[in-house]
Amino acid sequence: MVYLWKISPSSSSKQSASCCRVRPTALNISGFWLCYCYLCLCLHLFASTYSSLRNLEEFCSLPLLSTLWSFISGSMLYAVSAPKPYISSPRSYLFQQRHLVSTRLSVRASLPDNSNGVKVEYTPWLIVGLGNPGNKYHGTRHNVGFEMIDQIARAEGVVMNTIQSKALIGIGCIKDVPILLAKPQAYMNFSGESVGPLAAHYQVPLRHIILIYDEMSLPNGVVRLQPKGGHGHHNGVKNVIDHLDGCREFPRLCIGIGNPPGTMDMRAFLLQKFSSTEREQIDAALEQANEAVRTLVLNGFNRSITRFNLGQKYKYNKV
Repeated sequence: MVYLWKISPSSSSKQSASCCRVRPTALNISGFWLCYCYLCLCLHLFASTYSSLRNLEEFCSLPLLSTLWSFISGSMLYAVSAPKPYISSPRSYLFQQRHLVSTRLSVRASLPDNSNGVKVEYTPWLIVGLGNPGNKYHGTRHNVGFEMIDQIARAEGVVMNTIQSKALIGIGCIKDVPILLAKPQAYMNFSGESVGPLAAHYQVPLRHIILIYDEMSLPNGVVRLQPKGGHGHHNGVKNVIDHLDGCREFPRLCIGIGNPPGTMDMRAFLLQKFSSTEREQIDAALEQANEAVRTLVLNGFNRSITRFNLGQKYKYNKV
C-alpha cells in the first residue's frame, strides 16, 4: 500500500476555482492504473466527437470532469511538501489562450469657430472673372470680369502667375479664408472649360464659386451680388453652367455696363472701351464690389449684402 494524493474540489466559495483540497488516500496500485487507463480511454473517445478545441474545453469545464482533466493533462501528480492545505491545480496552456481582437478608436469632431488656440480649416472660394485674353480686349466692356479679378488680387496681395485648366490663376487668402482667383484664357464663350475642372480639382462646392461678369441689363457702374440665377443670355455664363452639370446655384457678381445706344451692334458695343465718365464709374464700382466680395467670403450672404444691393440699385437714382 502506498500513499497518493487525491484531489477533490474545494467546498469553500471564497477560494479560487483553480484551487483544490488535498488529502492522502490509500489505493491499490493495480486498481489505480486500471481506473487511470479506463478514464483516459473514455476521455479520448468522448473528445473525438468534438470537432473543435472550444467544444473540448466546454466539455472539460463541467464540474464533474474538470478535476479529472486537470489530473490527466498534467502528466503527473503534484506532491505537497509545504504545510499549506491548498495547492493550485494548473489548467492546460491550451485553454489559457484567448483570441484577442485589437480595436482602434477613431475620434472625429468638428471644431467650433470660437475655439481658443484652435485653427479652423475653411473651405476655399473660387472667384472667376470672365473676359477675353490678350491686349486687344484689355479695358473693353466685356472684360470687366478680368478687371475685377485684378482689383481683388491687388487688394489681397495675390500674384497671378500660374496657368492651370486653361486659366491664369493665383492662390491667396482673405484674412484666414483661402481664395483661388481665376481668369479663363479660352475666350469668353468657353469659360466653362476652366471653371469646371478648377472647381473639381480644388473640391470647391457650388456655393463657394463666385462668377464675375458684365451685365447689360444694369446701368453702367451698378453692381449686383446674387446667390444664384440664370445665364441671362450671357454666353460665358451659359457655358459655365453647362460645365457645372447645369447647376445654377452659385453666387455671381454682375457689373453693369449699360445697353448699346441706338441701333449699335451688341458685339461692337461689348468690345468697345469705356468713355472717361464711364471709366470713372467702373473704377468706383470695382472698389465697392471688392468690399462686397470680402463680406461674402468672410460672412456669407447676410444683411450687409442686402444693404449693398439696395444701395447699388439706387446709386444714380436717389429716393
